Amino acid sequence: MSAKVAVLGAGVMGETLLSGLIRAGRRPEDLLITERREERAAELRERYGVDVVSNLDAAKQADTLVLVVKPQDMPDLLAEIAPAVQPTQTVISLAAGITTKFVESRLPEGVAVVRVMPNTPALVDEGMAAISRGAHCDESHLELAESLLAATGRVVRVPEKQQDAVTAISGSGPAYIFFVVESMIEAGVHMGLPRGTATDLVVQTVVGSAKLLRETGEHPTVLRERVTSPGGTTAAAVRELEDHKVRAAFLSAIEAARNRSRDLAAE
Repeated sequence: MSAKVAVLGAGVMGETLLSGLIRAGRRPEDLLITERREERAAELRERYGVDVVSNLDAAKQADTLVLVVKPQDMPDLLAEIAPAVQPTQTVISLAAGITTKFVESRLPEGVAVVRVMPNTPALVDEGMAAISRGAHCDESHLELAESLLAATGRVVRVPEKQQDAVTAISGSGPAYIFFVVESMIEAGVHMGLPRGTATDLVVQTVVGSAKLLRETGEHPTVLRERVTSPGGTTAAAVRELEDHKVRAAFLSAIEAARNRSRDLAAE
């Protein structure tokens, strides 16, 4: 009998993981998802062919529990499922700022907890997830988490103390990219390009640049310098960015995100 995986929480990220697992070859009968609203539950059953159950039933039936709820909802969820959780189960938490110690303290002694920081490109199977082991994890638990999360992108292991930095870099990172894209599109419109044309130009430039980075393995400085001819247009633009301290602004912004992640964990 195949191991059963339950996704607790049918929001955007929960459904993203569920759909990714099915595309990666998991059988619907080996998956569960939880949802209280009957209309939404019926939609999930129709779309994916999976059983939609209560949180408590999921905890009773599944070998692996993937907790995909908002951080503020985690205490209530853990209180609800704790009576059914067994030390033989693996719990994977995708809630930002929630430590493995917090989850372990609310579940029976010995339960293996893996902490995950995902990001929204998982929606198109290009996610970046960072995982950290809890006190009772061994290699098999980390490999299990990796196998599940690889369905929606790439996975890296980090010490849990680095999760706040991960949150600031990749968890919040898509928003920074979208901010830059938005600004570039507005610049194109300002210079007379139709918005649709400006959008096509910017989006493909970002996609192509990211692919160039990943596939060549070159340092971004090397790739930037190849575009920056002495005295040319790119050099003029980069000089403006440096004059406006854009590099320093990014550092400050990402440090602010890391600090806020720490604050949320403390709260």
